Amino acid sequence: MKNLNPPRRSSRKFGSSFFTLAFIAISFLATAQSSFAQTAQAQPVARLISSSLGNTISRPRRVAEPSVVTAAANAAVALSLPAFEDASAIERTAFDKTNEARVQNGLQPLAWDPLLCKLARMHSEDMARRGYFAHETPEGLEPKDRGRALGLLHFRVLGENIAFNKGFADPGAFAVERWMMSGGHRANILYIGFQASAIGSYVAADGSVYLTQVFLTR
Repeated sequence: MKNLNPPRRSSRKFGSSFFTLAFIAISFLATAQSSFAQTAQAQPVARLISSSLGNTISRPRRVAEPSVVTAAANAAVALSLPAFEDASAIERTAFDKTNEARVQNGLQPLAWDPLLCKLARMHSEDMARRGYFAHETPEGLEPKDRGRALGLLHFRVLGENIAFNKGFADPGAFAVERWMMSGGHRANILYIGFQASAIGSYVAADGSVYLTQVFLTR
């Protein structure tokens, strides 16, 4: 029988010592040299974090005065929302592998959500450009806060997996493979209540790949 409880929430600042609280689970992965083909110059590395929360668990903290979302701003966001056909190869592969895992476990595949892709891409790029690796931005914005800023105002459960890897031939497939080997990430991917999802990736100049995977139950 499937577990109907939403998966646990976890969070971790990149580069800082980690800590554990109620509803927080952090997973760190370091690949062994014998497991993957590597070069002497660049050893593949990977890190993962998962998070999931209900819309009513807690109110978002105020980090700035609330902005007014205008019709023009909404229209601009709508025009930039990526359909599945607009997804990169990394994003498509990770999304397809996620749905393969769900189907193999007797679950319905998730629908691609363009707004979630926009949200995921923005977070992946922000992490890469500002040098952090966490669900919470340096200003304290969590997934629900970032979602609301894009107009995602009504949802029951919002989940997020993030991954960082470098030196792998198929970063999208590798991320899903490792997510499925980690309890918190696997719980997000196989949560029966999620209806929609999307992947947003960003490749830094040095070849580092940041991936954000967002799940949604409306």
